[in-house]
Amino acid sequence: MNTRDLFAGTGSRVEPLSMGEGITLLRGFADTARLFPIVRTIAEVAPFRHLVTPGGQSMSVAMTNCGPVGWVSDRNGYRYSSLDPLTGREWPRMPDEFMRLALDAATACGFPAFVPDACLINRYAPGARLTAHRDADEQNFAQPIVSVSMGLPASFAFYGLTRGGKGRGVALVDGDVLVWGGPSRLVYHAVRPLKPGHHAITGDCRYNLTFRHAR
Repeated sequence: MNTRDLFAGTGSRVEPLSMGEGITLLRGFADTARLFPIVRTIAEVAPFRHLVTPGGQSMSVAMTNCGPVGWVSDRNGYRYSSLDPLTGREWPRMPDEFMRLALDAATACGFPAFVPDACLINRYAPGARLTAHRDADEQNFAQPIVSVSMGLPASFAFYGLTRGGKGRGVALVDGDVLVWGGPSRLVYHAVRPLKPGHHAITGDCRYNLTFRHAR
């Protein structure tokens, strides 16, 4: 059975976005029913937590990681670490299912050499958001970002290579996968406050898997 059989939702399709070369939306590409139990298993070992920014604010989004390294934040700054600062242990290994999904999505969008070594898992409760930022803590910007949406719908926004302006909203629903790289690898992006709702699998939350090549 190939990766597409395992993960692609019915009627999945590729939609290039007009925010710049290298940004692609894969509608219905991931199967939350298969992925979410794996997320719960990871969270049993590395629990979700609300990280603190260097400025001392608690993030509204709860986070955990899997893979050789995980993204962390505290008063000392943003960085990747091979150890979970909450438990002092290594992060859970990246599941084969996650790796195959990330590679298949990246390949479908023109990045066949993607080698993810970090998967940041975000949990959004109603009202949670991510302000405009760019993923710039990695060492190799030739590698793309692969972002998988699960559960409640969200409004994602691209701002281009500068932070200013209103940004272009992209409506994301369960199973959608966004991939951006190449000349658009460092675009600013945000997730607007999550609206209340209920999803049959994830309950009142949205979950997101963000695959990166960090080191």
